Amino acid sequence: WPFVLKPSRGGYDGRGVHVVADVAAAADLMQQGLPPGAVWLAEEFVPFQREVAAQVARSASGQVVAYPLVRTLQRDGMCAEVVAPCPDSGDALAEVAAQMAIELAVALDVVGMLAVEMYVVRDASSGAESLLVNEIAMRPHNSGHWSIDGATTSQFENHLRAVLDLPLGDPSPRAPFAVMVNVIGGTADDLHYALLHCQAREPEAKIHIYGKQVRPGRKIGHVTLLGDSVEHLLARARHLAGYLRGDIHE
Repeated sequence: WPFVLKPSRGGYDGRGVHVVADVAAAADLMQQGLPPGAVWLAEEFVPFQREVAAQVARSASGQVVAYPLVRTLQRDGMCAEVVAPCPDSGDALAEVAAQMAIELAVALDVVGMLAVEMYVVRDASSGAESLLVNEIAMRPHNSGHWSIDGATTSQFENHLRAVLDLPLGDPSPRAPFAVMVNVIGGTADDLHYALLHCQAREPEAKIHIYGKQVRPGRKIGHVTLLGDSVEHLLARARHLAGYLRGDIHE
């Protein structure tokens, strides 16, 4: 104890994930109904250092390219921020992550994009860091949206190239760092005015609005900035995302 209990279906964006502290808490939770066809899954609770994601594209003929390892930040079980490349991991760990993603893509015969979300865990005695796979997605993924503006070839273009068995494009980043902050639906519903304000405030920012109906807690877009200072980029992108949510008014 503790460990994680979650249903085998209906858990998108962290829904239904529960950390239970003891037998009584687990028994109480398991009295709740499950989605049709679902069963309870019990998983080890992992005290990870940070979350990262590795993305690869694999074509029908077997060509593979790997995107830089990225750092992800989750809030309420939902991806909130991505920094590419991951500023906290060295080249050795990034190479291990890419190799793991490639091996998974080959073993699963993936054609298209594959995103592999991982925990970075640290050995208590040696201090060495290693990786545990947390989740995989066989498609373009939120952790790769930075590549639309921040990579030579975006994940969407490489997904299409892979499916059509065309030569894959260069996944290299176009700047020292790219940061992406998701826009989560909030109190603001006049996104047109908010978008004009944000474009005027940050002409360098790339702001993507998905055209979805605005609902609290729903991903409705993202903001990307490129540069060489991660914290400065994050502060600017967070401000824009907060304005689009309605949390910030200047």
